[in-house]
Amino acid sequence: MDKHYLTPLFAPQSIAVFAGKVDAPDSLTPHARQLHQALRAQRFSGTFQFLDIHTSGTLADLAQARADLAVIALPLQDVAPAIELAGRMACRSVMVISSGISAEQAESLQKVARQAGVHLLGPNCMGLQRPPSQLNASVSGPLAQTGSLALVSQSGALTSSMLDWASNNAVGFSSVVSLGPHPSLDIADVLDFLANDPQTRSIIVYIEGIANARRFMSALRSAANAKPVVILKAGRKPAGNEAAQTHSGSIVGSDDVFDAALRRAGAVRVNSFVQLFSAAKCLASRYRPAGRRLAIITNGGGPGVLAADWVNEIFLQLGKLSPDGAAELKPQLPALASLSDLIDLSEDASPAHYKAAIDAVAKDRQIDGVLAIFSPKADVDSVDVARALAEANRTVGKPLLTCWMGDASVLAGRGVLKEALIPTFRTPEAAVGAFGNIANFAQNQLLLQQTPPPLSTLATPDIEGARLVIESVLTERRKVLTEMESKTLLSSFHIPVTETILARSANEAMMIAMQLGFPVALKIDSPDISHKSDVEGVVLNITNGASARDAYNDMVERVARLQPDARINGVTVQKMARNRRGREIYIGLVTDAPFGPVIVFGAGGTMIELIDDRAMELPPLNQFLARRLIERSRVAETLGEWRGASPVDMEALEQVLLRVSEMVCELPQLREMDINPIIVDESGAVAVDARIVIDSAPQALMGRPNNYNHLAILPYPARYEQQWPLRGGGEYTVRPVHPDDAHMLQDLVQGLSSESRYFRFASAMTELPPSMLARFTLIDYDREMALVAVLKERSANTDGVIVETQRIIGVSRYITNPDQSSCEFSLLVSDDFNGKGLGSRLMESITDVAREKGLSEIDGLVLSNNVTMLKLMRSLGFTVKPFPEDPDFKLVTRAL
Repeated sequence: MDKHYLTPLFAPQSIAVFAGKVDAPDSLTPHARQLHQALRAQRFSGTFQFLDIHTSGTLADLAQARADLAVIALPLQDVAPAIELAGRMACRSVMVISSGISAEQAESLQKVARQAGVHLLGPNCMGLQRPPSQLNASVSGPLAQTGSLALVSQSGALTSSMLDWASNNAVGFSSVVSLGPHPSLDIADVLDFLANDPQTRSIIVYIEGIANARRFMSALRSAANAKPVVILKAGRKPAGNEAAQTHSGSIVGSDDVFDAALRRAGAVRVNSFVQLFSAAKCLASRYRPAGRRLAIITNGGGPGVLAADWVNEIFLQLGKLSPDGAAELKPQLPALASLSDLIDLSEDASPAHYKAAIDAVAKDRQIDGVLAIFSPKADVDSVDVARALAEANRTVGKPLLTCWMGDASVLAGRGVLKEALIPTFRTPEAAVGAFGNIANFAQNQLLLQQTPPPLSTLATPDIEGARLVIESVLTERRKVLTEMESKTLLSSFHIPVTETILARSANEAMMIAMQLGFPVALKIDSPDISHKSDVEGVVLNITNGASARDAYNDMVERVARLQPDARINGVTVQKMARNRRGREIYIGLVTDAPFGPVIVFGAGGTMIELIDDRAMELPPLNQFLARRLIERSRVAETLGEWRGASPVDMEALEQVLLRVSEMVCELPQLREMDINPIIVDESGAVAVDARIVIDSAPQALMGRPNNYNHLAILPYPARYEQQWPLRGGGEYTVRPVHPDDAHMLQDLVQGLSSESRYFRFASAMTELPPSMLARFTLIDYDREMALVAVLKERSANTDGVIVETQRIIGVSRYITNPDQSSCEFSLLVSDDFNGKGLGSRLMESITDVAREKGLSEIDGLVLSNNVTMLKLMRSLGFTVKPFPEDPDFKLVTRAL
C-alpha cells in the first residue's frame, strides 16, 4: 500500500496492447501504427502482450491474461470494450491514445473506467514515455533521452515540439506525459505521482486550464515543496485565454489570479518553452539564492549594460561589491577595469581576472548570484575563460550563470560550461531572466511555507452578526449590499469605517451634518445602484447645513431622473476624512473561475481603473502574506516617507488585510468587495466607502461553516488542537502538523530505536530524507491529516538558565485513498512514551478527523511481527487480516 496508485501506469512490469492487428496494417488507425513503431523500437525490460478484442477467442479467454497497464489505440467504438477487458485482466491503469473525442464521449469512457476499477490516462492523450525504463508508449516521437526532468503537457502538439527541441539541446527526461483535452487523470494526479518519484528532480508543465482548483493547488504545493516546478501557461491575453479554454476543455480564469496561485504554491511561471527548460535546468542545480541581487561580470560595457537594463526590467536588483570587497579586488584587475556598478573587467580581461572577480563576488554578502558575460576577443580563448569559471564554480556557494555571446568562436567554451553543469545562455537578457526565475522560486517557496488559520490572533469578529446581515439581504432577493450594510459587515470584523448615518429627508441630512461637523460627504443609498458616481450620487466637501439640505434634494431628484426604477432609501451622511497627507488605498475581493475568492490590493480613489494597480493573493492570509501582498503593489512605494508625508501605519493596513481574509474565509456568500478608498496615514486606516456583492453559498456549504470548501487553499485547521493529560503526570498538545515542525519531526525519528524505525518505515533508514520530511510536514489538510503530540519540557541551557523547549513525542496521520471514501493511516510514538496511552489517543484523534471528513473506512499495514501494534489495533476495534500482496504484513481495517 506504500506504492502510489499510479505506479502501474508509470512503472509497469507487464503491458497489454490493444492497437489492432499488426498483420493487417490497413486496418490500423494512424495512432495505432505510430504506437506499434514506438513499442518495437525500444528495449523495455518488461513484457508486452499484443491483444485483439475481435479475436476468435472469448472475452473470458482474454481475461485470463494479466497486465499492470493496458495501452489502447483503437477506433472509438472499440475503446469501451477494451477498457472493460482491461479491468477483467486486473489492469490497474489504462491509457487511451486518441484525439477528437468530445467531452460527452470522454465522460462516457471515464464512467466505463470507473466501473472497471482502472485509472484512465486519456482518452485524448498522446501517451507516456519513461526513458529510464526504456518505455515509449506514445505517439509523440522517438524515445527521449534519459534525465531527471519530468514533462507534463495538456497539448500533444507542443509535447512533440518540446521533445524535438530537447533532443537537439541535450535535455533528458524521467517522464513525459501528454494529457490532452477532457482527461480522466489530470495534472493534479500526475503531479502527485511525480512529487514522490525518485527519478524526477524537477518538473516542467504546460497548462491551458484546470478542472478542480483545490486538487490542483494541493498537488502543485506538494510537488513544489519536494522539487522545483516550472509552469508555462497558455492564454496570458484574452484571445489566448479563449483559445486555451476551447482547446483544453478546462476552466481558464484570470491570468493575474493564476500568477497569484502559482506564487502561493511555490512554483515558477515562464513565458516560452525555451525558458521552461532553462528555468528547470537552473532550479535543479544545488544552489538557492537568498535574494534578488545579481552581480554582473563582463569584459564589454555594452553587453553588461543590456544585462543591467533587464535586471531593472524584471524587478531584480543589481548586485554591487561592498567597499571592502571592491578595494580588495581592484588591484587584481586590469587598469581600465571599473567596479562602480557593473564589474567591468575591460577588454583586457583574462581567465585569471574572471576567476578573481568571481571569488570576490562569492565572498560578498551583498550579492545573491553572479552572471559572467564573455564577448569574443581576438587574443582571449573562450575555452580558457570557461575553464577558469568551471574551477571557480567548485567553491561558489551562489548561482553562477554565464552568457557566452557570439556563435562559432565561443561554441567550444559553451561546451566546457555545459560539462561543468554551469547554465549558459546566448543573450544577456536570457541569462538575467533565468536568474529571475531562481529568485522567484526562492521567494515563492517562502509563500508556500505559510499555512495561516482562517482567523487571525486579532480580536474575535462578530461572525454570526455578519451572517445575519447577509441572510436579511438574500431574503429580500438582493445581491448588492447598500453602503450602510457593507460598512456594517466591515465593522463586524473590526475594520475601521467612517461614521455613516442614513438621512431620509433633506432636513434630517442637514441636522446630521451639523451634528457630525463639517465638512461632510453625501451619498445616495439604493439597493439598485452599484456605482453611485455613475448617477452623480456623491457630493463631497459640504461645509454648512444649508448646502447639505440643498445637496440632498438635488441628489434625489438627479438620481430619480437618471435611474427612475431605482429604489432610494435616502442619503448617507458621513464626515470627510481630514488628513490631506493620507494615501488612498483599495482592498477588494474578486471571485475567479476556477480559483474562487481572491484578495486584491492596490491604489484607490476615483482613478482606480486608470491606475490599474492590482496585486493579488489567495486567502487565507497571515501577516507575512499580507506584507508581501502590499509590497507587490505599485502604491507600496508611496507608503513610506513620500513627498514630505510621514510613513503610514503599516501594521494598521496589514490588519485590514487580515480582517478581509477572515471575512473571505468565514463568509462563503461573498462574491465581490470593493473597499475604496481606505485612507491610511501615520495614525491608522479607515474605510471611507465600500461595495459588497453576495450570493447564496453552494448547497454543500450550507450549515457547515468550518469546512472552507469555497477556498482553493484550505486554512490551517486550528480547531483540532486539544490538550490531553499524560498517563503518569503532565499534559501534551495534539494539533495538526505544520511546516515549522520539520526539525522536531526529524529529532523524533532520529531518537527512535532501530526496531521502532523499521516497524514504522519497513526500512533501515536512520533519518527522514529531505523530500520525505518536506512531504510529511507541508500537507494538504483537505485530503490528508497529520496530528502531532507536542510536549513542553523545561531544562537548563549551557549557562544554567531554565528554558522551555518543545518536542514531538508522537504522530498519527492518514491520507485519503484514490476511491475518496477510505484512507490509509500510520502511527509513530517515541520509545520513551510507549505504554502511556499516547498511541491510543493519537489513533482516536486521527480517526475522529477522518470520520468528520466523511470517510467510511480507515486501514493500514502493520508488520506481522509488530505484536504491540497489532494488539493496539485490536483494542481500538480494528479487524486484522492477512495482506494478500505481502505475507510480511497484516492489513488492519476499521469502519468509521
